[in-house]
Amino acid sequence: MKRDIDVATTSSTGNTDVGAINDILGFHIRLAHGAVYRHFMEKFTHLGLTQKQVSVLWLVSDHPDIAQIDLAQRLRMDRATTMAIVNRLEARQYLVRGKSKSDGRKQTLNLLPAGVAALEIAKLAIHDHEAWLKGRFTPDETDTLMTLLARIHE
Repeated sequence: MKRDIDVATTSSTGNTDVGAINDILGFHIRLAHGAVYRHFMEKFTHLGLTQKQVSVLWLVSDHPDIAQIDLAQRLRMDRATTMAIVNRLEARQYLVRGKSKSDGRKQTLNLLPAGVAALEIAKLAIHDHEAWLKGRFTPDETDTLMTLLARIHE
């Protein structure tokens, strides 16, 4: 099915015709991801936090004493990426590692006061970012979009 969507691309010639690739769903998902990511980064420049770092802070806030491995599983990140993010946040004194009381092999994570403060500021920026994003859709369209996207990542 041919889609009548005009996709603008940036080029030195100003040409916006992308040809047959305009019918590729993955292409539109990539463009949408890029637009959402750029807007997110604009909102977060002042914090110096990435999307993944904010997600880690938020999940640790919602689940005190969460094991680092459980955090990785919930965010669908590999151990190395999770460790690198936790190391950066720990270096900034946003969170602290501890030993699990139930399983001595696991490290737990908890927010420090600076992490709580950073997360509160981040939540304000997320609210603005979500309003921008959801403002492109009706509430029903937003619900449908979230359901459809979940089919891809679940």
